[in-house]
Amino acid sequence: MKKVYIAFLSFAFALTSCEFDAGFEDMNVNPNAANNVAVANKFAKTVLDTSGGRYENWRNSLIYNSVLIQHYSTTASYWAGDKYFRYDSYATSLWDRNYPTAVKGIEDIINQLNQEGNSGSEMGIARILRVFIYHRLTDTHGDVPYSEAGKGYIDGILKPKYDAQQDIYMDMLKELEEAVAQIGSSSSMGNADAIFGGNTTKWKAFGNSMMLRLAMRMTKADVSAAQAWAVKAISAGTMTSNDHIAAVTHTDGPEGINKNGHGEVFDVDSQMRLSATFESHLSGDPRLSVLFAPGSSNSVIVGMPNGSTSDTYVGTDGVSVPGVTDRHVYAQTHSALKGKDVPMVFQTYAEVEFLKAEAAIRGWISSSAEEHYNKGVTAAMKMLKQLYPASTAITDAEISAYLAGPGAYDASKGWEMAMNEYWKATFLNEYEAYANWRRTGYPTLTPTKHPNSVSNNQIFRRMIYPGGESATNGDNYAAAVARQGADDFTTRMWWDK
Repeated sequence: MKKVYIAFLSFAFALTSCEFDAGFEDMNVNPNAANNVAVANKFAKTVLDTSGGRYENWRNSLIYNSVLIQHYSTTASYWAGDKYFRYDSYATSLWDRNYPTAVKGIEDIINQLNQEGNSGSEMGIARILRVFIYHRLTDTHGDVPYSEAGKGYIDGILKPKYDAQQDIYMDMLKELEEAVAQIGSSSSMGNADAIFGGNTTKWKAFGNSMMLRLAMRMTKADVSAAQAWAVKAISAGTMTSNDHIAAVTHTDGPEGINKNGHGEVFDVDSQMRLSATFESHLSGDPRLSVLFAPGSSNSVIVGMPNGSTSDTYVGTDGVSVPGVTDRHVYAQTHSALKGKDVPMVFQTYAEVEFLKAEAAIRGWISSSAEEHYNKGVTAAMKMLKQLYPASTAITDAEISAYLAGPGAYDASKGWEMAMNEYWKATFLNEYEAYANWRRTGYPTLTPTKHPNSVSNNQIFRRMIYPGGESATNGDNYAAAVARQGADDFTTRMWWDK
């Protein structure tokens, strides 16, 4: 992937409010006081805000999501995900960061494009990014501020309503369809676009691929709408190769501006270890030694059981869980993946092929489910060298051996196999891995049994709302809770019911 260097970001940052702990009254102020700041400059910063910094990538993406769905395991008590502990500021970290930054930024960009009369490629690209921002927020919390969000300065809305997730999804799908239609043969974004460098063909493919992702997310809630939108997305043209991967290019600096948020976490936290669940799924898979390396107290790659702590405890099922005295026995993330200059992935071609496999299995498209599955596995293995240049490339022979051996497609359990591979392919894209697991139930995960679980040892189904919302936006918060259900970790959102 081509490196994109954004020299003007410090200027854009200086113009942007950074009050993360305020209510919406403080969040929704003019994000760019200098009205003459070009859209491209604002777009560059908003993309990086969407990729996220150490704060939310540590607390939500890794500490919660990655261990909830058992990519990682840890003994540390503050790694709350696989023991189902409650840390409010961790659970709300995506909201706390995105509403004051990415949401305000993208709403300001669209407002400026409207004022400038720009209804072409730049507007289409901005609308696709807007959908991505809100889709992550609603998939994390459920009903969220959407139609009125980020418009304190623009429209004077200081207490935005929480839109129902179903309404958000219907509007996001409409937005994607209209956005792709607006994009022409070129754009003026250029190097300000740290995802595709202004390439409109790739933005169109991303928009349609996001449409497919959102369509498939609705399969439990509205299968007829899911089918209609999935077929529309595939017909319109989704990603066709790893060259279409939507990922934010990062560099190792300057400080606080362009670093990969996961890379920043790896710099300061070494607690995360390969989950024994993930290890079992990677048995016979050449990705195991590309994604992980032996712990410093071992010469082989071994996964840590989820729910482990440093001390032995008796679980709620009466079974004793042995304490882990040396976490370094267990495998750690491979150094090639831990850089602050590696891309942050939003969506990959491999994911698209696995969703197409599901669509074929459902009979929605006439192409071969097995062919899509094989293409997805191949792309997922090939993309690792592209995303992480310091890693070891997986060879064609290794891929063929896997597809003829442990990964050989079995039509009798095709959907499970495709979704298990989706889970593997979304390692370090933990928001998406967690969302797709909730939708499909694959891979099959065994909940842990720590006695201090706040969810009765159920895997969380959502993240809670920020505590201040009940005070600063009380009426709208109360309406959302009345409609969606209790503001708990186990309440299922619309597409998960």
